[in-house]
Amino acid sequence: MRLDTSTGLVQPAEFVPSPNYDVRPAGVLIDVLVVHCISLPPGEFGGPYVEQLFCNRLTATDHAYFSEICHLKVSAHFFINRTGGLTQFVPTHQRAWHAGQSALGDRGNVNDFSIGIELEGTDDSAFTDAQYETLTQLTKVLMAAYPQIRRTNLVPHSKISKGRKTDPGACFDWERFLQAL
Repeated sequence: MRLDTSTGLVQPAEFVPSPNYDVRPAGVLIDVLVVHCISLPPGEFGGPYVEQLFCNRLTATDHAYFSEICHLKVSAHFFINRTGGLTQFVPTHQRAWHAGQSALGDRGNVNDFSIGIELEGTDDSAFTDAQYETLTQLTKVLMAAYPQIRRTNLVPHSKISKGRKTDPGACFDWERFLQAL
């Protein structure tokens, strides 16, 4: 796995461009990696719906829950499915819209200085070996390309959106992930 710093794309990730991104503020260094989890519909894995959400193509009538979220303009840089497959939605040098209202310490707008990685899963389900393997490889590549991202700056969504988000949840094995790095 490698990152082409001129394009912000990781190979061999499948690139599916999301319209939900913008330019990072001038002079801001990427120094945080945020780990999230998502499943659509909630608790179901393997469908096309995460990609549809991130590309503004989610149809409200496909599932009752979708009428609540189909209007959202959200994305992440990366999505790792249950088999370890990697999809990239936003080049790393651009600002994906994954963190929402957020803060890390005294810094707000975490999207400005972070890369967001979504794991297909739920807060209360174990993640797969393949997901940990892909996440570890991807994190090593990102840390090499962006040396300001340190182990202490690998954070759960719940840390930057306290009281609003709980992912990736208690089933994400941070010790396993950090030891693999």
